[in-house]
Amino acid sequence: MRHSELRNRLVRHLGDGFAQAWARDQVLAGLEFRTVEQALADGEPVLSVWRVVWRELELPGTER
Repeated sequence: MRHSELRNRLVRHLGDGFAQAWARDQVLAGLEFRTVEQALADGEPVLSVWRVVWRELELPGTER
């Protein structure tokens, strides 16, 4: 998965205006208490970050 795909999925589920703020501000325990943006900046694999987001947002299995 690429960064652009993760961002597109966030926009699809959270809306264009909220997705960026959520990725920047929402601290997730599954990312070792970092935000999506921090985890990506620290070099976490995009797919691993998405899986944490998927669980956090309780998205359907088809989105995994």
